[in-house]
Amino acid sequence: MMAAMAGLPHTALPHVTLNDGTAIPQLGVGVYRVPDAETADLVAAALDLGYRHVDTAQQYGNEAGVGRGLRAAGVDRDDVWITTKLDDDHHTPDAAVAALEGSLERLGTDHVDLYLVHRPGPDADADAETWRAMAALRADGRVRSIGVSNFDRRRIDHLVRTTGVVPSVNQIRCNPRLPRRGTRRHLRRRGIATEAHGPLREGRLTEHPVARQVAAQVGRTPAQVVLRWHLQQGTIVFPKSADPQRLRENLDIADFTLSRREVLALSSMRRWL
Repeated sequence: MMAAMAGLPHTALPHVTLNDGTAIPQLGVGVYRVPDAETADLVAAALDLGYRHVDTAQQYGNEAGVGRGLRAAGVDRDDVWITTKLDDDHHTPDAAVAALEGSLERLGTDHVDLYLVHRPGPDADADAETWRAMAALRADGRVRSIGVSNFDRRRIDHLVRTTGVVPSVNQIRCNPRLPRRGTRRHLRRRGIATEAHGPLREGRLTEHPVARQVAAQVGRTPAQVVLRWHLQQGTIVFPKSADPQRLRENLDIADFTLSRREVLALSSMRRWL
């Protein structure tokens, strides 16, 4: 089990206000590919440190571990933002509702803070019907916010045009090597927040010479400057790490700011092979 460490004040972490008025912590912890048996310790350690945002998914198979970690940490449920995602096999209205009920049971909670359609299905009109069911779940209180993941501009526009319901979030792969500027501009125009999965490119960006140079200039780690780059773009991030020291480092990015030159240097990483 991970050793407990003194936490950082979670009130210092920035929040992003979504288009439905809810405020999501801009920095969280992800549990992608974490075995369920290990997830509880990871989540409890993260919450003890001061994280207040956990990103999981039905497909990850570790929602129960997230719930156990939340209970082990003893943090008030209302103080923690939990995201889960609709599995690809449940893209019908009834299946989306049943899938959420299963998630709530595994998590041990009566609501999730953000419910995402994990990926677009093959039929855009069928996704629109599922999206209406997602909106109904938000209306009845089992979900606070709804959004999508891995949707391109065309599919988002179809959802909005067909249903009139604008997603609060689109979770996409985004980092300085893949900044997705056009997509992020489109989302901003729609009032949709961008969440970045793979914000450190599975850690590979921490080895990049530009990240190392900027980190040396500001006296931080490469991971910290890349995560700070995300925050200054307005992007919501949730890096994954099972290492207690790395968890703490990733959280400790609220007390410095990158200069415009440093932001531009990190943004130049996209031109590197």
